[in-house]
Amino acid sequence: MATIAMPTPGDKATFRTCPVTALKVDLAAERLIIANAVAAVVFLLIGGLFALLLALTRWQAIHLLPPDWFYRILTGHGFDMLVAWMVFFEVAGLYFGGAVMLNARLVLPKVAWGAFILMAAGAVLVNVIVLLGKADVMFTAYVPLKAHPLFYLGIIFFAVGALIAVILFFATLVTAKREKTYEGSMPLVTYGLVAAAIIAVYTLLSGALAFVPTFFWSMGWIDNVDPGYYRNLFWSFGHPAQQINLAAMVAIWYALAAITVGAVPLNEKLSRSAFILYILFINLGSAHHLLVDPGPGFLWKATNTSYAMYLAVLGSLIHAFSIPGAVEVAQRRKGFTNGLLEWLRKAPWREPGFSALVISMTLFGWIGGVTGVTIGTEQINMTAHNTMRLPGHFHATVVSGTTLAFMGLTYYLIPLIFRKELKLKKWASWQPYVFGFGMLLVSVGMIASGLQGVSRRHWDITFAGAPFKAAVPSTAQLMLGIMGIGAIIAIVGGIMYLTVVLVSVFTGKRQEAHRLTLVMEQKNPLVEDAIAVVGVEVDEAVAPKGTFVIVLAFLMFFVIYYFSNWWLLGRSWMIR
Repeated sequence: MATIAMPTPGDKATFRTCPVTALKVDLAAERLIIANAVAAVVFLLIGGLFALLLALTRWQAIHLLPPDWFYRILTGHGFDMLVAWMVFFEVAGLYFGGAVMLNARLVLPKVAWGAFILMAAGAVLVNVIVLLGKADVMFTAYVPLKAHPLFYLGIIFFAVGALIAVILFFATLVTAKREKTYEGSMPLVTYGLVAAAIIAVYTLLSGALAFVPTFFWSMGWIDNVDPGYYRNLFWSFGHPAQQINLAAMVAIWYALAAITVGAVPLNEKLSRSAFILYILFINLGSAHHLLVDPGPGFLWKATNTSYAMYLAVLGSLIHAFSIPGAVEVAQRRKGFTNGLLEWLRKAPWREPGFSALVISMTLFGWIGGVTGVTIGTEQINMTAHNTMRLPGHFHATVVSGTTLAFMGLTYYLIPLIFRKELKLKKWASWQPYVFGFGMLLVSVGMIASGLQGVSRRHWDITFAGAPFKAAVPSTAQLMLGIMGIGAIIAIVGGIMYLTVVLVSVFTGKRQEAHRLTLVMEQKNPLVEDAIAVVGVEVDEAVAPKGTFVIVLAFLMFFVIYYFSNWWLLGRSWMIR
C-alpha cells in the first residue's frame, strides 16, 4: 500500500492539505476536477431528458415521438450518456487519482484547460448539430449513413481533448514518481485508473481512425468510406469506450468500499492482476458487434468471443469476490461476526456511497455481466444482437453499474474537492435505491422484450404500415410498459442526484471537509478504520465466508441463465 508523504511548508502557495485524508491537493488540479465534474453533470442532465423521451416512445402505449425525432434524440442520448457524461467524469477521476491521491502537482494545467475546452466545444457542437436534424445517424453512425461534417468534427474535438487529458495523467504519474511524492506502490484506485487510461489510448486512436476519414468523406474530400472498414474501427472505439468505464468503475468500487466501511483489499496483488487482464483482453469483447459481418473469419470470431474474452471475465470475477470480501472482513473486524450475513445486515445501508456500491455491483454483475457474456457467444449472438436484449445488457452495465458508482462517489467529492457542505442528505441516502430500482425495471423490461423478438433499432415495434405483419406478443408490450415505468422511476432518481449536487454546490456552506460532513453515519471510516488494518492478516474469525456463499449463488445463477439461452436457441431451430 502507498504511504502518504506529508506536505512541506513550501507547498502552501500551490497546495492545500485535506483535513480528512491528509492528502496534498494541487489547487490547479482541484479546479480542473470541479470543471470536468460539472460538465459531466450537465451532459447527464441533457442525456437524461433524452432518455425519458426515448422511453416514452419505446413504450408502445404512449409512443411519444415521431420517427425523425426518435432517431435524432437517440443519437444525442447515445453520445451524451455513453461518451460525454462518462468521459468528463473519468477525466475528473484521472486528475484526482493522478495528482491528489499521489500528493503530486498536475503537469501543465494550462494544457489541461485546453483539453477541457476542446472536449466541451466538441460535446456542445455534437448536440447542436443533432438537434438541428443534421445527424440522425444514431450513436454508431454507420456508413453509408452520412451526418453533417460538424458532427464528426465535434466528436474529433472531444476525442482529442480526452486524449490530451489522458497523456497529462500519465505525465503526472511520471512526475510524482520522479519527485517522490508518495512512497511504496501506487494506490490501488490509481492503479485501476491507469488501466482505464491505457485502454483509453487504444480506444481514442481507434476512434480517430474511424471518424477522421468519415469527416473527410462528409466534406467531399474523399469519395467513399468502406462500411466494413468503418464498422471494424468504430467498434474498436465504441465498445472499448465502455471498457474504460468498466476499469474506472471498478477503481471507484474499491474507493467506495474504503470510504464507507474501511475495507482494504484482501490480496492487492491479485486485484492488480485483474486490472492487467482488462488491459490485455477486455477489448476482445468488441467482436460480438461484428459476428454477422462477412469480413472477419470464423476462427477470429470464435477465438475472440468464446475464448480470449473469458480472460477478461476472469478479471471481473476476481473483483467480484475481492471487493465484497474486503467489505465483509472490515465489517467482521467491527464485531459483526454472527452467522454468514450479519456483516451485510449491519452494513451502513443509509450511506449513499455504500448503497450505490452494492446496487452498482449487483446490477452490473447479475444482469449486465451475465447477459453480456451470454450475448458474446457467437451462436446466441446471432439471434440476440439486434433485439432489445442488447440495450438491456448495456443499460445494466453502463447506466446501472457505472453511473451509480459515479453518483455514489460524487457525494464524497462535494465536501472533499468542492469544499461545500453536502445538502439534502436524506435525498442522497435514498437516491441510489430509487435510481437502481428504476434501472432494474428498465434493464429487465428490455431484456425480456428482446427475448420475444422486439427490435432494438426500429421506432415502431408493430411495424405499422409495413407490407408484412409483425407478430409481437402481448407480453412484449407488457415488458416495454415495465421498461417505461422503470425509466420514469430512474429519471426521478436522476433528478434527486442532480438536485443534491446542484443545491450543495450552489447553496452549500463553503467549508473545509471534516469527518462529520462526509457520511450519513457521522463518522469517516477511511481514517478511523482503514489505516488501522493495513497489512493485517485475515484470520478465521473474520474470513469472508458470507462472500463465498454469495459468489457461489452468483455462479449458479450465471450457469442457469447461460444454458437456458442454449435451450432457447435449440427451440428456435426448425429441424427437430
